[in-house]
Amino acid sequence: MKTVYNFTVKKTNGENKSLKDYEGKPLVIVNTASKCGLTPQFTGLQELYDKYKDDGLEILGFPCDQFNNQEFANIEETTQFCQLNYGVTFPIFAKIDVNGVNADPLFKYLKDQKKGLLGGMIKWNFTKFLIDSNGQVIERYAPTTTPDKIEADVVKLLSTSASH
Repeated sequence: MKTVYNFTVKKTNGENKSLKDYEGKPLVIVNTASKCGLTPQFTGLQELYDKYKDDGLEILGFPCDQFNNQEFANIEETTQFCQLNYGVTFPIFAKIDVNGVNADPLFKYLKDQKKGLLGGMIKWNFTKFLIDSNGQVIERYAPTTTPDKIEADVVKLLSTSASH
């Protein structure tokens, strides 16, 4: 059975990172942008991470420039921006495409598992996917769904994974 753990992603330094490293942990996977009206969601994502990382939660951010060019060209600018303006300490990976022919395989898989309003497309920045500790896609949240609105689902997943 295929899970998110079958995928490898690129870190900002170009090195590969296997998502198998996150096996057994609930994940929030989100496509991000630094210059978007929804960018303040970094604050909420960081708050979720701070609150639940000791319980096993991981948040994985994937910068994307496909929606009105709202991401820096240089990945160092992106990571500095996230750290300086929002105190982001959860992992931010290399910039990717989430739609189209060059869409990252991980996001193709996520979209296949949970369709959104636009079917197999990501509508906008800050589309969030909740993954259980078995690597299965549990839920997909719209870009406008703020991190505090997904907290109850995260807590439910954490309590489920703790009882395993």
